[in-house]
Amino acid sequence: MKFMKLGSRPDTFYTAEAVRSVSSEVSSDLIIQVKGNRYLLHKFPLLSKCLRLQRICSECPETLQHQIIQLPDFPGGIEAFELCAKFCYGITITLSAYNIVAARCAAEYLQMTEDIEKGNLVYKLEVFFNSCILHGWKDSIVTLQSTKGYPLWSEDLGITSRCIEAIASKVSTHPSKVSLSRSQSRRVRDDISCNGEESQRHKPTTKGWWAEDMAELGIDLYWRTMIAVKSGGKIPSNLIGEALQIFASRWLPNISRHVKANKGAASDSDSDSASEATSKQRLLLESIVSLLPSEKGAVSCSFLLKLLKAANILNASSSSKMELARRAALQLEEARVSDLLIPSLSYSSDTLYDVDIALTILEQFMLQGQSPPTSPPRSKLGFERRRRSRSAENIDFEFQESRRSSSASHSAKLKVAKIVDGYLQEIARDINLPLSKFIAIAETIPDFSRLDHDDLYRAIDIYLKAHPNLNKSERKKLCRILDCKKLSVEACMHAAQNEKLPLRVVVQVLFFEQARAATAGGKVTELPTNIKALLASHKIDPSRPPGPLSTTTSIPADEQWSVSGLKSPKSRISTLRMKLDEDDDLDENDMNPDGMGRSSKFKAFCALPTKPKKMFSKLLSINRSASEKN
Repeated sequence: MKFMKLGSRPDTFYTAEAVRSVSSEVSSDLIIQVKGNRYLLHKFPLLSKCLRLQRICSECPETLQHQIIQLPDFPGGIEAFELCAKFCYGITITLSAYNIVAARCAAEYLQMTEDIEKGNLVYKLEVFFNSCILHGWKDSIVTLQSTKGYPLWSEDLGITSRCIEAIASKVSTHPSKVSLSRSQSRRVRDDISCNGEESQRHKPTTKGWWAEDMAELGIDLYWRTMIAVKSGGKIPSNLIGEALQIFASRWLPNISRHVKANKGAASDSDSDSASEATSKQRLLLESIVSLLPSEKGAVSCSFLLKLLKAANILNASSSSKMELARRAALQLEEARVSDLLIPSLSYSSDTLYDVDIALTILEQFMLQGQSPPTSPPRSKLGFERRRRSRSAENIDFEFQESRRSSSASHSAKLKVAKIVDGYLQEIARDINLPLSKFIAIAETIPDFSRLDHDDLYRAIDIYLKAHPNLNKSERKKLCRILDCKKLSVEACMHAAQNEKLPLRVVVQVLFFEQARAATAGGKVTELPTNIKALLASHKIDPSRPPGPLSTTTSIPADEQWSVSGLKSPKSRISTLRMKLDEDDDLDENDMNPDGMGRSSKFKAFCALPTKPKKMFSKLLSINRSASEKN
């Protein structure tokens, strides 16, 4: 760092009986009090350079021995005053980026300008500030950071604005052209490849060399400096995002780990210091949100959701929360399940996680998506393809481009579907989570985005275990979001033995599993008549080997779990119709376990086809043996 020395005489200031004095053959004739400290000095060296002291002495009557001057509002305190006093005596002083702001404010207060003497302290400080401080990177940072102790003086003297302009100009300059310290230069050189050229891997790090140093600034100065950096238009948005992430990790505490402690102590902590600290962190967070680049991908989705967690904990403004939710939704496919687990601190809700804001993010994501890709219409005549004009080729090119963007959107929805199913498994453990919110989260994902329903089934199973008091109607409502045709063999085996599932779901699982087993390998010789009728009602040709089960034609959404969907004339499964009717009657009438419910279910079970009956008997034997063991 740069420094400047002024004066040549040795330091003769000393302290005696709490009074600072100067060793001199001439007795002191001036007493100056600065913030409770007393100085015994001489008029001649001070009044010859300090216009303010000269005017005060001329206005005040002299005492017999000493004239007393009180300076209660002196900027910079006793350290800055001694610098100015030693300069008047010709004593050697050292100025650097650490004390130049205090010395400049003190010199301005004492009016040590060219009007009273040429080459006065104000002039020398300005020369050093403009020629050395503003030319060095670290000097500019340290000087700007020290202005927070004298905000009004620094603004009036233009120190703050000049430092910000100097820093912003250096950020857009290659580090080789900036005056750096030895440690900084070594750090930047490490980011450059051994050949002396910047590789693509090291280039972004080298260009972002300024982020860590700027993170030392307070939020007010940092915000103004980043605004100046962004207004220059020379820094890529991803580097701005990286700098904001470094700043947030430096100043925002990791309070998400202590959510439970904070939530429990929130009502008890009424201290002013705690509320003041929270207010400062809230201001810091909202300032970071206002600095986020508008370009998509400038910051990671994980970082945005971390900011959203902090915003929830700090009770930030709703506009900041919605802005973070909107930005996170644009790149939600990059998120992890843990990123979406935003703690809930609302007194109106007892849920562990804020499901409402997660639902908002998912809705925003689905709004910006597109429909799944479709194939372009093929030409019926081959010669039409040869006679196409260039305009037609351009139309086809534009169609392919839109198809690519649609495919990207479709792949993003597939990734988000996986994330949502994992998120459902996490929040399903919350005993206070309402069924309506669980279903709302699950239904935000369109059907084509879930290639299989195994993860969704796990979430439903976890929810049923965590909420054993659900009635039959609620369990049926929960299972309507499940598509049994998209379950794997392992999931079907588990579902067939799951006592918490509604009986109609188990029946449908068994039918689809039997259909899958019968059509394996393209052989359907032993397929029962009732299964053939069921496949025909679903427009599946049993004589041709179907594709994967998840890609077959599904029942319309409004009929997947309704009785009418299985009462169609094509099915001809009167026994299954009887069971479903009776099961519906049980759900609607909420019958008590007086034997009637078991009787109707037993009739339906007896009327089932042969193979499902065998599977049910095996299931009942498994359950019976398990209960006997218990």
